[in-house]
Amino acid sequence: MTCRLALADGTVVRGRAFGATGQGIRQAAEVVFNTAMTGYQESMTDPSYTGQILVLTAPLIGNVGVNNEDVESGGVTIAGLVCRELARKHSNFRASDDLDSYLRESGVLAMDRIDTRALTRRLRADGVMAGVISDDESVSDEELVELACSAPSMQGANYAEQVSCAVEEDWAEGLGEWFPKGAESENAPVVLAVDCGAKHNTLRHLIARGCAVRKIPFDFDADEVIRKFEAGQVHGVFVSNGPGDPQAVASVIASLRKLLSDDAPKIPVLGICLGHQLLALASGAASFKLPFGHRGTNQPVRNDRTGRVEITSQNHGFAIDPSSLDSSCCEATHTHLNDGTLAGFRRTDRPVWAVQYHPEASPGPHDAGYVYDEFVASVHSQTPSVS
Repeated sequence: MTCRLALADGTVVRGRAFGATGQGIRQAAEVVFNTAMTGYQESMTDPSYTGQILVLTAPLIGNVGVNNEDVESGGVTIAGLVCRELARKHSNFRASDDLDSYLRESGVLAMDRIDTRALTRRLRADGVMAGVISDDESVSDEELVELACSAPSMQGANYAEQVSCAVEEDWAEGLGEWFPKGAESENAPVVLAVDCGAKHNTLRHLIARGCAVRKIPFDFDADEVIRKFEAGQVHGVFVSNGPGDPQAVASVIASLRKLLSDDAPKIPVLGICLGHQLLALASGAASFKLPFGHRGTNQPVRNDRTGRVEITSQNHGFAIDPSSLDSSCCEATHTHLNDGTLAGFRRTDRPVWAVQYHPEASPGPHDAGYVYDEFVASVHSQTPSVS
């Protein structure tokens, strides 16, 4: 069955449909690319890809199938998938299903047998743009391009409200086979995880370091968080990754601004990816949309404090203007070496850290795992010791 991807610039590519075929799907979304060689299931279930059609540049996809352990959220979050070749057979002892069936059950249309590298070069040259993926042969190429042109823009889009949890809830999912067992203690420090689209492995890293994790909705009450911190019921705040334009998530920015105000207690806070952007905006900085974003597991970042270069996992389409950081209270700590964009900062007046990448590395290298160590050390310092 033929499938087409039409871009807003008039480009139309044809390939073979798989996944949720035969349903007349005409899915319009922003088209982005990811250069990772592994981890396609983690990427497809990452809430940060909400509202996007994902192009994978690795030439063979589906070769290790899918399993229940590598899911990063409640299910597949992408709007569509584009790859060079779908593996005819999967082979891995952890696999419980094949990629084709997995996408079909998730209602997501996918396509292969196209030159994804050529498509990526176009998106790099002209910037990511809206597109439509469809296996509906009754629709002309011109109509698909028109649909792509009318797709909603990622700028101004608040997708965090779509992917956040609805109510506060304890998160105690098993650590899985790749994690050391977390410390079990009634005196474990409590971290509130502001859920803007949190990946499971971000929370697992906190649990593995001996924290109790409680997810809270994106539109949380800052006054209630402060009250719980002062009462010793909460010991730190984690602001998660997530999709969309950070400037559109105004309620989180306002709540974080209150947590960071001069008269607020000095609560340890860590933000990653979207959380990094939201903490920067709450600190007075400005964000902008990148031409084609940073999406992959081989993104080089320099730790400006040590000079060490770290290879990181990233997935974002917006960035913070480093010149907009308030030097009276903020210090840049990390720089993306491909384009010089801000990859991390800290507050100099309180225990607040933020990085633009995914230190949980799911998928990706573990160079940046120390980010969790620094945050959790500060969180543990808020917990009274047991005599």
